[in-house]
Amino acid sequence: MTTDLRTPIAAPPAAASRPVRWWRSGACSLPEVRWATAAAALFAVGGIAQLAGAPSWLWWALYLTCYAAGGWEPGLAGLRALRERTLDVDLLMVAAAIGAAAIGQVFDGALLIVIFATSGALEAVATKRTEDSVRGLLDLAPERATRLTEAEDEEVVPTADLKVGDVIVVRPGERIGGDGQVVSGAGDVNQATITGESLPVDKRPGDEVFAGTLNGLGVLRVRVTRPAADTVIARIVAMVEQAGATKARAQLFIEKIEQRYSLAMVAATLAVFVLPLAWGVPLQEALVRAMTFMIVASPCAVVLATMPPLLAAIATAGRNGVLVKSAVVLEHLATVTQVAFDKTGTLTEGCPHLAALRPLPAATSAATSVGADADALLALAAAAEDGSEHPLGRAVVRAALDKGLTWTGADSFEAVPGSGVRAQVHGRLVEIGRPTPSPQDDPQERKTTAVTQATPDDGGYGTVVTELEDAGHSAVIMKLDGVPVAVLGLADRVRPDAAAAIAHTGALTLTAPMLLTGDNPRAAARVAAATGIRATDVRAGLLPEHKVAAVRELHDSGARVALVGDGVNDAPALASAHIGIAMGRAGSDLALDTADAVITRDELAAVPAVIALARRARRLVVANLVIAATFIAVLVAWDLLGELPLPLGVAGHEGSTVIVGLNGLRLLRQAAWRRATATARKPS
Repeated sequence: MTTDLRTPIAAPPAAASRPVRWWRSGACSLPEVRWATAAAALFAVGGIAQLAGAPSWLWWALYLTCYAAGGWEPGLAGLRALRERTLDVDLLMVAAAIGAAAIGQVFDGALLIVIFATSGALEAVATKRTEDSVRGLLDLAPERATRLTEAEDEEVVPTADLKVGDVIVVRPGERIGGDGQVVSGAGDVNQATITGESLPVDKRPGDEVFAGTLNGLGVLRVRVTRPAADTVIARIVAMVEQAGATKARAQLFIEKIEQRYSLAMVAATLAVFVLPLAWGVPLQEALVRAMTFMIVASPCAVVLATMPPLLAAIATAGRNGVLVKSAVVLEHLATVTQVAFDKTGTLTEGCPHLAALRPLPAATSAATSVGADADALLALAAAAEDGSEHPLGRAVVRAALDKGLTWTGADSFEAVPGSGVRAQVHGRLVEIGRPTPSPQDDPQERKTTAVTQATPDDGGYGTVVTELEDAGHSAVIMKLDGVPVAVLGLADRVRPDAAAAIAHTGALTLTAPMLLTGDNPRAAARVAAATGIRATDVRAGLLPEHKVAAVRELHDSGARVALVGDGVNDAPALASAHIGIAMGRAGSDLALDTADAVITRDELAAVPAVIALARRARRLVVANLVIAATFIAVLVAWDLLGELPLPLGVAGHEGSTVIVGLNGLRLLRQAAWRRATATARKPS
């Protein structure tokens, strides 16, 4: 799919007023899905008619119609491949199905047609969902922006028309129209879609901002530094598309040898038919022998030996909160040797929580009317923040509610862009905001590390701020009538099961997990220490392209990487990884569609468990392939060297199919997930 990054995507004008038919939307809009559904329905009706004792012409007609519905497309694709001098396994399957019908085994042929039609439909659905989600990503960037003219007048223009050097005005609640640098104004910008930072970032003149990020309070003037086609959000789209185009089509093990097997089977079938004719065998006898050979040598049993364990494992994983999108994905999960985790929304909950409240020495004298203990100060802070929509303010209020504190409403409330909030509570002025940076602080350094220096008149909070920020917290100052009385430390809370999941994953893969995050190094170090990730395995401050580079570097070193993430900024790396795993509840649409598997319940313990389940499924696949190959070898040898009766050949073929099918379906039991979980928890 090629997407024009400079042209806004808009729905047709009449789309809103025209009803959308069910067959024109979603998966039903795909012809592969419609034909596969029709084939499966015809096969089911034919099977019912056959079991009910209906006239043979009726169920034969239904089965043959199933052939046409599900087999015309793979047959046509196979003929096109044949014209290019390659033998497609789809053509071989259609030929085997026709051969089965020719000797009276129409049920077997119809079943084979349904299997292949369904597989093609699932692949088409996955491709469409990914393409739609990539196109939808462009909606993050606004279609229009307010640009300043040379006369300082404002004009609304398409963001695609913005040029480097243009100055745009971004008001509260608006998305930024282009990558650029703040030239005036102050505010907080939620840029989690780009960097993954859980908290809004204060922006002042000199700071960098990104297209598609959301401005909070305050009016910003931004000078555009990149054209629309080169913004970070546009590069994310391009990287996801490139990864999807260049990533080789994943194949199951049996598909990797399809060309050789197909050629050998065709050549052998022709030989079994032609050579007896040359020796004077009657045509009918030679044809029956050749068709018997095609039936017993056809890879039906091999296909079914492969699919039931994988599909059963997928169903079991789905019941336990892991959506694995295909059998190929499950097979690749079994080969993972290195797992890398995103931080915000993956190892952490993705929203700030009050982690510490430190009263200052001045609190005793300044807060005599409200008390100087931590709970009294927290209640006062909650009263001031009650009207705030900022994530930090909501975290303060939530912490007070969790403690069962009560407070009366503020007499007045004011949000100060770039500074914090100011409120009158009980006749006292309460101010809560970020520590004031020193004039010498570099804007980029302030953004990424939030270093705050203590000054002689800082009220004694400089040291406390430094301690909290060194621990990976965001520090805010609470003042009462202009006097600093407390420092609040806020942080994104680590998931309760994160440390155990990291330990079990490392023990299972025999390789220490890594942390890849766009957040600042100190926040990353705090999460790594809490989850047991080694400091040497942490990479922080990564933009989306840097995450892709880190994944590729691991690939180049020989690792098969599974990346676990949740955000738009993780999507390119999810697409580039050997396996991409998305967190389902808070995951962005692009991450969910790009990923190969989704943790629907946000339980990190499911990551090592599904890898262990995939490994067990792979072992069952190998065992089934041995069983199927043994049956095929014995039946083929019997047919070539002796006189294999057709009913016995069919019985042996179907018997091997039943055996491998039942063996694979053992993974449908809930005990299979419990066993996988226990395996994941075993020490290395």
